Formats: sequence, structure tokens, C-alpha cells
Amino acid sequence: MAFEVTILGNSSASPTLSRHPSAQYINICDHHLLVDCGEGTQMQLQRYKIKKSKLSHIFISHVHGDHILGLPGLLLSMNLVKHDQPVHIYGPKELFEILDVIFKHSETELSFPLHYHAIDPNSAQIILENLHFRVKSFPLFHRVPTIGYQFEERYMLKKLNVEVCQRLKIPFTYFSDIKMGKDYISPEGICYKNEAITLESTQPISYAYCSDTLYDERVIKSIEGSDYLYHEATFLHDKLERAIKTKHTTAKQAGMVARLAKVNHLLIGHFSSRYDDLEELLNEAKSEFDNTQLAIEGKTFVLE
Repeated sequence: MAFEVTILGNSSASPTLSRHPSAQYINICDHHLLVDCGEGTQMQLQRYKIKKSKLSHIFISHVHGDHILGLPGLLLSMNLVKHDQPVHIYGPKELFEILDVIFKHSETELSFPLHYHAIDPNSAQIILENLHFRVKSFPLFHRVPTIGYQFEERYMLKKLNVEVCQRLKIPFTYFSDIKMGKDYISPEGICYKNEAITLESTQPISYAYCSDTLYDERVIKSIEGSDYLYHEATFLHDKLERAIKTKHTTAKQAGMVARLAKVNHLLIGHFSSRYDDLEELLNEAKSEFDNTQLAIEGKTFVLE
């Protein structure tokens, strides 16, 4: 099953001509999620040929403008085209007050069910769980209540041993049950154990999303062992005093978080508009954690 992350925006508070505010699209097990929704997100979805009609769950880290100003426009555009499928939004309670004011004063009646899920920004909890994946929230440490998210495959379905299944003439209607781990009983009453007709799948993958946050060891504990980590890297380390004052992280600190949390891969983003050359930020993060990549807009990372 697919687990892909497409970067829609990687800039911090001030967008540039080539970089947009924070937003990411996640396709996990054919569920279509959006994480943060800065200004221009719906245009980025169009640019990268991602259908907004597929979005079912939206996760917002905090209510600063560079993370939410694209959300009202996205929802209103979905309403204009008579979107009719439920949309679930997760975030701090203040987010829903903002949305309600906009809907009230624009006299908007949505064509689709919109479900609010207010998340406690001070505790870790599982906020969404289904057959294929779960989402955990955890606290980040910024100037306003801020939430991190971890997306994790619940388990991987077994892979069919196609050669064996064809030899046994197993009807395709049994394939889903077999992938779920069930044995197959033939019309003659012969039981074929699941392990004899399937192949082992890979281990579940996890992806942690850390937007705006001060460097804090409590974050490290929340994301420990994640396969992939996205972490803000707003400044170079020579701006540490500025980072502390604004409760952000430097690229060097992002690399430290990845190393101490024992993750496998690090993506950095949320870059200050003062930096035209992102390689400086990349090199600084790699000084602490070599397996680091820039979260470049338009790039899709296949998590495997």
C-alpha cells in the first residue's frame, strides 16, 4: 500500500516568489490527508495535480497564519463545486472559532459534512485509528498551542503468493481475507494455512510531523524511533538567539532531534525567507544527522 508525502509549502511566515507557507499532502493506504494549510495551498494542489475532492482528513498544527490562511479558501472552493463527502479537521480549539466566524459572516452553508476534532495540545493521544493506519498527536512548544502529528501504518497486509494461489485455483473473492491473515479452506474441505499461501510483508512505516517548535527534549521522546521525521529548520544556528526568542528551531537542532530520536530519515522545512541558498541549512542539519533531505516543494517522498 502507498505511503507518500508531497511537499506543498516549505516557507515560514513570509512566503517568497519560489516558496509557499507550510502544507503537505499525505497518501497513506489510499487515504488522502492534508497537514497544515498555508496561504495558496489549493493552488499548490492544482499545480501538482492533487484533487482536493479526495481530501478526507485535515490536520492543523497551530493557528498562526502561515499554517491556516489557506484553509478557509480551500473549504469554500470545495463548497463551490458541491463537494459532498465528509471532511474531518483536527487542530487546536481556537481554529474552529476562526472558521465559524468566517462561515457566519460570509453566510456560508457547506454542501458537505464538516467535522471538528479539537485536540488537546498538552498531551499525547491517538486521535484517529482505522484498519490501515493510526494518527497520534503530541505537544510541540511554540508561542501558541501547537500540535505535532505522527502517522503510522497499523500493520501491513500480507502479500499473496500468486504462484501458489493460482496453482490451488483460489477464487479472487478470497484474496482480501487471505491478505488479512485468514486461512483458506477449499471446496474439498482442505485447510491451507495462511503462511503457506502468502509472503511476509514489510514492517509498518511511521512519519512524524513537527512544525513550529522550540528545541525541547520532550519532542524527542514523543517521536523516538519514527522511520521518517519532518522537522522545522527555520534558521541557521548563528541565529540561535532569534530562534529561542521566536520559539523556533535551527537546522543544527533539527539534526540533533533526528539523531537523538533515532529516526531513519529527516526532512527539513519551514525555512526563513532570509535564506535563498537552502544548501546552507541542509549542510548544517547534516552535520548532526547525515541522512537529511530538504523538503522541496513539489517533491513526493515515497516512504518505505
